[in-house]
Amino acid sequence: MRSGCRLTVTIRETACQAELDSAWKLREKVFCGEQGVAPPDELDEHEATATQIVAVDETGVVATCRLRWTGRDRKLERMAVESRLRSLGVGSRLLAWAEELARSEGAERMVLHAQTRARGFYAANGYRPEGELFMEADIEHVRMTKPLSVAAGA
Repeated sequence: MRSGCRLTVTIRETACQAELDSAWKLREKVFCGEQGVAPPDELDEHEATATQIVAVDETGVVATCRLRWTGRDRKLERMAVESRLRSLGVGSRLLAWAEELARSEGAERMVLHAQTRARGFYAANGYRPEGELFMEADIEHVRMTKPLSVAAGA
């Protein structure tokens, strides 16, 4: 993408099965293709009940994540961004949209398991690490959280 180009991306919950399939295809490309996660570890029993979120442009789905309830918290999972759009703000916009949705649903905080290589991205977006490093899908992770209530975030 050239300097001075404007990136137009719409973020929303998936609108149809084709969009959901595209989101899953992107996740497979990023997690299985780029990072070596075993395909059976990528799609799991939470797909049907999680809120699936996508960022779309004129080419289709360019980023995705999902949210699911864990107690009074929302857990952000499976965040993936097309390689050509990384470091252009799409991930931060997707994350902010997911946080606003969780906040509007009454979640008290956002929880996620960040790959250690993405820890800086989440820290720059207000997340703080909790606990020890751990392995998930053979990749080192750290649990991170961010308060969502207005009082807690003030």
